[in-house]
Amino acid sequence: MTTVFSHIKARALALFLACCICFTALQPSESFAEPAWPQDVLIEAEGGILVDADSGTVLYGKNIHQRYYPASITKILTALIVIERCKLDDTITFSYDAVHNVESGSTSAGYGVGDKITVREALYALLLRSANEVANALAEHCAGSREAFARLMNEKAASLGCKESHFTNPSGLNDENHYTTAYDYSLIAMAAFKNPTFVEFDSTTYYELPPNSANAEPFTIYCGHKMLKKSSGLYYSGIIGGKTGYTMTAGNTLVTCAERDNLKLITVILNGHLTHYSDTKKLLDFGFANFKAVNPEGTDNHYEKPQTDLDLVGRHKTLLSLSGGKTITLPKTAQLSDTTSTLSYELPSDAPENAVAQIRYLYGERTVGSVWLCATLPDSGNKVSTSSNAKALRRLRYRLTSLPLPLAAAIGGLVLLLLLLLFALRRHRRQRAAADLAFSRSMNRVADRESFNGPKELSDSASSLDRYLGNSSLPRRRRRPGFFSRLFRRR
Repeated sequence: MTTVFSHIKARALALFLACCICFTALQPSESFAEPAWPQDVLIEAEGGILVDADSGTVLYGKNIHQRYYPASITKILTALIVIERCKLDDTITFSYDAVHNVESGSTSAGYGVGDKITVREALYALLLRSANEVANALAEHCAGSREAFARLMNEKAASLGCKESHFTNPSGLNDENHYTTAYDYSLIAMAAFKNPTFVEFDSTTYYELPPNSANAEPFTIYCGHKMLKKSSGLYYSGIIGGKTGYTMTAGNTLVTCAERDNLKLITVILNGHLTHYSDTKKLLDFGFANFKAVNPEGTDNHYEKPQTDLDLVGRHKTLLSLSGGKTITLPKTAQLSDTTSTLSYELPSDAPENAVAQIRYLYGERTVGSVWLCATLPDSGNKVSTSSNAKALRRLRYRLTSLPLPLAAAIGGLVLLLLLLLFALRRHRRQRAAADLAFSRSMNRVADRESFNGPKELSDSASSLDRYLGNSSLPRRRRRPGFFSRLFRRR
C-alpha cells in the first residue's frame, strides 16, 4: 500500500509540475524583452533633454540630472510666477535697485529709475527683449524684493517636482547658487507652456513698447528665439515659443516648444557651445520622426467599477471615464496594447476634483504617461450633497477585467486540474472507508459462528484462528483498486 501511494504522490507531483511549465510557456514571450526605444540622435551641448509637453515622457536625455547655470531661461519661471500672482494691468515703477542691480553690459530695455509700465508691457519686455532690469522690477512688484521673489521661485519649482534646482534672482545672471538641471527645467517649461497667458506672451514675435528713459518714442522689441521668426534662416515650422540665454559662465542655453501632428515637444539645452540651435533642431526632428501621441480615452477598457451607495435613498451607477485631452507617448511602431498599466489611489494635490485614481502607463520599464480615472454622477432626482458625492467617489475601487487569452486558459486549466485531483482523493478515501467497514462486519459474523465451547476449544484458539485465516472459503478483506491506483498503476 505504501508503494502504491508513493507512486500516486510521484505522478501527481509530475502532473502539477507539467501544468506549471505549461502555464509559464503560455506567457507572452515579449514580456521578458525590453521594447525597442528610438535612440539615434546625439547633441553637442553638455546637457539636454527632449520631453513630450503633455505626457512628460522623456524621449531623449543627456546628463539630465547634472547641474548647470540656466542664464536667461530663468525668465520663464519669473514670467510664470508673475502671471499667476499679478494683474496684467497693474503699474510697476522702476526702483534704483531694479535698474542698477544688473551686470554691466547685460541685456536691457532702457528703463530708468522712476519709469512706469504695466505688468503686461513688462512681461513682453522680459520674454522678448530679455531685459534684466525688467526682471528685477517685476520681482519687486510681485514679492516686495528680489530676495522674497527668489523664495517664491524655489517654492514654485519644488511644487512642480524640481529637486535639483535653486534660484537666487529673477533674471538668471551669474550666481554659484543659481542652478538647475535639464530635467528640472523641462518640468518648469511644461508648466509654463500649459499656461495660455504665458503662451500668448512667449509666442509673440514683436511688440511695441511706450517711450521710456532711453527711448523718446515708442519702440519695437523683437523675439530673440531665431527658430520662431520666419525671416530667420533657422526658422522651424511648428515652433510655439521658447527662451534664449547666455552668459560666459553658463554658455548658451535654450528652451523651445514645438508642435506637429498633435505631438507637442519641449527641448532644454544647457551649456551649449554655439550649437544650441542645431542641437534643438536635431532633437525636434528626432522626436517628430520617431514618436506619436496616443489618447487612451475610449480605447483603454481594462478598468471597470462596481456600483456604489451615494446616499440614503438608493444606489446609483457612477460613470467612469479617462480624463480628456491626456495623451501618452509611444514610438510610432508601438500600439497602446504594447503598454502595461498600474493603478494608484494616492492622488496628488493637483488631481481633478472628481478623480478617483491615476493610471500610469509603462512601455517596458519606461513611464510613457498617465491619465486620471474620473467618476461622474448621472442626472438623478435624488439630492446628494457635494461632500457625500466626493466621499462616495473616493470609495470606488476598480479591477483589471481583461487578461490575455493564453494566461486565462492556463489559469483555468490549473484550477480545473486541482479540483479533479481533490475530487479523486475524496472518492478514494470514501471507497477505502467503505471497504474497511465491510471487512470488519464480516469478521464479526465469523467470530459469532465460531464461538469457543470449553477448554478444548480454548486451548485450540490459536489453531482456530490460523485455520480461519488460511481458509479461503471465509470472507477476506478485498479492496477494489482506488481511482489513483487505476490512474497511476504501472502499465
